[in-house]
Amino acid sequence: MPERLPGTVHWIGTGLSTGRGLKVLTGVASRVVVWGRTAERADECLRRVGATGLAEARAFDHGALAREIAPGDVVVSMLPGTEHAGVLRTSLDSGAHFACSSYTSEEIRDGAGRAAEAGLSVLTESGLDPGIDHLFADLLVDAAKKALGDTEPATASFTSYCGGVPAEPNEFRYRFSWAPRGVLTALRSPARYIEGGVELLAPLPWEVTRSLPLGQEKFEVYPNRDSLPYVDGYGIPAAWRLDTFVRGTLRLDGWLSAWEDVFAEVRSGDDDRITALARDLAARYPTTATDRDRVVLTVALTVVRDDGKRWSGEYRLDLTGDPADSAMSRCVSVPLAFGVREILSGALPPGLTQAAPNAAAAARLLDHLRDHGIPLSHHQDLDDLGDAREASPEEEQRA
Repeated sequence: MPERLPGTVHWIGTGLSTGRGLKVLTGVASRVVVWGRTAERADECLRRVGATGLAEARAFDHGALAREIAPGDVVVSMLPGTEHAGVLRTSLDSGAHFACSSYTSEEIRDGAGRAAEAGLSVLTESGLDPGIDHLFADLLVDAAKKALGDTEPATASFTSYCGGVPAEPNEFRYRFSWAPRGVLTALRSPARYIEGGVELLAPLPWEVTRSLPLGQEKFEVYPNRDSLPYVDGYGIPAAWRLDTFVRGTLRLDGWLSAWEDVFAEVRSGDDDRITALARDLAARYPTTATDRDRVVLTVALTVVRDDGKRWSGEYRLDLTGDPADSAMSRCVSVPLAFGVREILSGALPPGLTQAAPNAAAAARLLDHLRDHGIPLSHHQDLDDLGDAREASPEEEQRA
């Protein structure tokens, strides 16, 4: 058995996104403490992920956390995004590193500057979406550059769609994998993206939902948040003209019509009505111990050079949950556990890091995902290589 890495991991939050990644960390770190709303909730979480007796349980508050953190520890926040900044401040005050799976807010970015000065790491966007999607995008862009170069004029189309859906479709065409109110609130966030070579803004993103065939199935997809900062983040060459660049959400076919009444309430903009609707939907469509969820992620890139040479590639993840843990909790917590291990081993630099920061880390992360029950598929096609073919694991690591 490999020697455990020094330092304590403080895992805060026991909700729907906490899965087997937590148990993975109990075999990596010398000590793991799980912080729940109550110690009983933390104990129940450990039982759920099969880690009873492998970690300590605590009731969370900032004062109690501050008293237990030691310099060099890693604090993992699985709390709602609005609470990350406070946890980060507590971490930095105690000389501890910080990790979460959420998008990088301005408050977190500011805190990361302070962390860099103190020699501490801040890891964000290291779950599923954001997280694994970034990994796939980086690998595809790198492979396309190697195949076509990055200075020749070309037209590129990039799409990244991810969603948690019920494994057995229901009439609502959805299964809540995080807080219902958060799901509804996200629908009110405008989306910025590129389509037809033009920057577009969708004030209500579901209104531009379209159909997406994947294999023998059809899904519905729509843009999510602001895609444009990731043009530079993914290293898209300046020589490539973007016809399409969309990061978005994936839903089951029929979702748009099944949610007509929900959209009417979201359009109203009335916070009290949306809160009441979230409670009603949670009661009508509860997440139970017997139903199963499914995660589907597809990231695709096509680049056509002006001389006609064409490259295309896609990574896809399709996972159904099992009695041990949900697909969503596995896909969020397992890559996050990898990032925490990287911090403990000293592989991450001080300051802000998102997902895997370099090719070597990307190769390690691919292996980590496969080793912990997250299957990936990949194909790529160059116009002089014939039909698309499945890549071997060795090819994926070289990509």
